[in-house]
Amino acid sequence: MSKQSSREHSPPIPAICPDEKTFLQVPPPYPLTVYFDGECPICRREIDLIKWLNRKKRLRFIDFSTSSYREQEHGLKTCDLGQVIHARWANGTTITGVEVFRRMWEAIGLGCLTRLSRFSPFDKLLIKAYAWFAKNRLKLTGRA
Repeated sequence: MSKQSSREHSPPIPAICPDEKTFLQVPPPYPLTVYFDGECPICRREIDLIKWLNRKKRLRFIDFSTSSYREQEHGLKTCDLGQVIHARWANGTTITGVEVFRRMWEAIGLGCLTRLSRFSPFDKLLIKAYAWFAKNRLKLTGRA
């Protein structure tokens, strides 16, 4: 495998399967569709930066806060999307939380952040910090 092609493919990811008990090793089939809350100023700024860095067009973005978002079309309820960030691979595998950020970082060429975020204690700290943010983001942005 050439150096260029090895950079093109990330290592296998754990997939969240329909029964939520089985984890499979699946290579990430781009594009990765990221669902975000465009009404959240913090979320929107983060996504705007990621969009700007998405030069390889591996990521797609869907703002679930718009009136054009249709739950039936995407199979994801807005109440669930509002609790924690979600993304879906081209093969239909859905990922949530910190793993979405890690996969976005890889897609835009910042895999070093992903690798760093997996080291202890960064991993636990990042997961706890994001859980706190997800729980409090509406209060933080004056929407609660």
